[in-house]
Amino acid sequence: MSRYNAKVVEAKWQQEWDAKGAFRATHDRSRPKYYVLEMFPYPSGRIHMGHVRNYTLGDVVARYKRARGFNVLHPMGWDAFGLPAENAAQEKQVHPASWTYDNIANMRAELKRMGLSLDWDCELATCHPGYYQHQQKLFLDLFKAGLAYRKESFVNWDPVDHTVLANEQVIDGRGWRSGAIVERRKLSQWFFKITAYADDLLQTLQTGLERWHDRVKVMQQNWIGKSEGARFSFALAGRADKIEVYSTRPDTLFGASFVAISANHPLAAEAAKNDPKLAAFIEECRQTGTAEAELEKAEKKGYRIPLDAVHPFDASWQLPVYVANFVLMEYGTGAIFGCPAHDQRDLDFARKYGLTVRAVVAPRDAVKAGQSTMDIGTEAYTDTDGTVAINSDFLNGLGVAEAKRAAIAKLEAAGQGEGTITFRLRDWGVSRQRYWGCPIPMIHCDTCGVVPVPEDQLPVLLPDDVTFDKPGNPLDHHPTWKHVACPA
Repeated sequence: MSRYNAKVVEAKWQQEWDAKGAFRATHDRSRPKYYVLEMFPYPSGRIHMGHVRNYTLGDVVARYKRARGFNVLHPMGWDAFGLPAENAAQEKQVHPASWTYDNIANMRAELKRMGLSLDWDCELATCHPGYYQHQQKLFLDLFKAGLAYRKESFVNWDPVDHTVLANEQVIDGRGWRSGAIVERRKLSQWFFKITAYADDLLQTLQTGLERWHDRVKVMQQNWIGKSEGARFSFALAGRADKIEVYSTRPDTLFGASFVAISANHPLAAEAAKNDPKLAAFIEECRQTGTAEAELEKAEKKGYRIPLDAVHPFDASWQLPVYVANFVLMEYGTGAIFGCPAHDQRDLDFARKYGLTVRAVVAPRDAVKAGQSTMDIGTEAYTDTDGTVAINSDFLNGLGVAEAKRAAIAKLEAAGQGEGTITFRLRDWGVSRQRYWGCPIPMIHCDTCGVVPVPEDQLPVLLPDDVTFDKPGNPLDHHPTWKHVACPA
């Protein structure tokens, strides 16, 4: 033929492959097994060139391994729960399940036209009860093991979609789908205790992932973020209570010029009772999400409250206390001390509010040459290699590591704090407040508290008879679904 007729030739051979089950995975212990899984697509309705690229890459690997004699399992599935289906239900007045399964049918047909070597007998959709009953069983297993738990936490709240958003779903302070300005709310949420494995994760990065690129391992290491520091307290002048802080740099305490607390700190709430301006500032802080990247980009703002913190190394030295928009209650203790000379965020804050900037770390060579101070302009001095403490009383002349140890020892001896290890990693919040998702199999009883659904009653099915004529979660106004007998 003069030209390759794609429609005719490809359709012919795809029919041959289907008729012969050419890509069907079978039990064959005589051959080595190989599993190829690209990420399951979200069934938005149409594939695009990103899908073509992704599934072509996986298909090349699957075909190559099959040709080399491997018994290849190459399945396809659909990441089928999520907000877009509910948004479509509200806009088009269709049920999320109908919209989802129609989209799956369209995308399945388009992917099949690509001639991928997929075993379609292994197809699944995460919105199917036969799939999510296993999710619910896994949740119960994690709960029994103490790895799934419930607590109150500040979260990113989308006021239009009426749901919690992950930090990655907040783009420039707005919900990734609605575009609404995200609020910070305190809600009771379910979490997975991934922090219990922080040390294991770090160790395996070094010993178990030899073929991973160093750059990727460093990114993972920084995300887990193990740090050694001190947890200690600032007494409050004229009061019996204290402000507890955590810092990785207790060696810079002699450079402290302020203490900052979260807008959600109990002391902030106490001060706001008789201060309408502070109450308004706290409400403004709650309009910012909980993502660190977002807080870093936001203008650093503070509100001076009528409290003074006593320096732990000098009872005659008092520091002003601010409520600050860049301090989160769920990170550390919800309070920090600011050392402007050696932290850029603290320096920006200090310059804005006219606070003292005192250098307490300097290059060792400069100190040997007789220099006893440093001029700090618009950039904080953050180097730690080859530096020593200056203007720091009993720490003077010590390197960073030595000065940390000496500062912690002093705090511990005075009963004001202790050395401790923390992680940047946080437990994974898994709750969502919408209908089209896997129901968490827990029953809330006024007498017994939170009780697991018995395993022989799984799956907990979503009701089909829901309406989307009101904003938020239709389960909230369903007449019967959430009212059940307590198994205890």
